[in-house]
Amino acid sequence: MKTVSLAGRAAVVSIALFVAFILAWHVATRGIGSVQQMSPEYAKLMGVTATQGKSAMPGPLDVGAKLWEHLKRPFYDNGPNDKGVGIQLAYSIARVGVGYLLAVSFAIPIGFLIGMSPLMSRALDPFIQILKPISPLAWMPLALYTIKDSGLSSIFVIFICSLWPMMINTAFGVSAVRKEWLNVAKTLEVGTFRRAFTVILPAAAPTILTGMRISIGIAWLVIVAAEMLVGGTGIGYFVWNEWNNLSITNVVTAILVIGLVGMVLDQILARFAKLVTFPE
Repeated sequence: MKTVSLAGRAAVVSIALFVAFILAWHVATRGIGSVQQMSPEYAKLMGVTATQGKSAMPGPLDVGAKLWEHLKRPFYDNGPNDKGVGIQLAYSIARVGVGYLLAVSFAIPIGFLIGMSPLMSRALDPFIQILKPISPLAWMPLALYTIKDSGLSSIFVIFICSLWPMMINTAFGVSAVRKEWLNVAKTLEVGTFRRAFTVILPAAAPTILTGMRISIGIAWLVIVAAEMLVGGTGIGYFVWNEWNNLSITNVVTAILVIGLVGMVLDQILARFAKLVTFPE
C-alpha cells in the first residue's frame, strides 16, 4: 500500500477545514440566538430574505449565488456607481501593476547600490529607517494635494508601500553573496557592472524575489484601502459602495474575490521564486 504524499494529506486536511468552515458559517447564519424582523425593503438592500429567525448576515448559499451572478456578468457598466466586479478588479490590478513595476525599477537598483557599497549603506540607512515605518495611506493626502488625481495618487501609494521590502531584501541578498565568488571575479578582472549581472544577481535572485513576493501582497492589501478613501473605481471602492448600499452579501463576495486575487498574485511570484531557487 502506497504512502500518501504530504501534498495529498495537506489537500485532504484543507478540504476538511473548508467544509467545516462552510457548515459552521451556514449554521451560524440560520439565526441561532438571533431572531430578527426586517421589512422587505431593508432585507432586499441587505441581500437576504426577510424571514423570521434568519440572521441578517448572509450565509454561504447567498454568497455563492451572488458570486455566480457576478461571474455571469463581470464587465457590465450601468454608470459610475454600478460596474461589474471584472471592471473593478481590472482598475485595481492595473494600478497595482503600474505602482509595483515602478517600485521594482527603483528598489532593485538602489538595493544593489546599498548591498555593494558599505558607504552608501550607512549613508542611506537613516532615510530608510525614517521612511519605512510610515503607513502608505499617510501619504495619500499629500499625494492628492500635489498630484490632484485620485488614480495616480493610488499608484503613488502602491509605489511607496512596494518599495521597502524589495529594497531591503535586495540589499540583504547582494551583501550576502559569498566573498569567494566575488574574489574569483576580481581575480579574473571582471568589471563592476558585469560582476553585478553575472555573479551577484544570480546569487541574490531568490532573496530579491522573496522581497518582490512580500511587496505584491502588501500592494494588493493597500490598494483596497486606498480605493476606499479616494472612491471612483476599483474593488476597494466597490466594497465601500456596497456597504453604503447596505448590501452585505456583495461586501462578503468582494472580500472573497479580493482574497482569491491576492492568492493568485502571490502564487505567481512564488512560482518565479521556485524556478530561480531550484532551476530545472
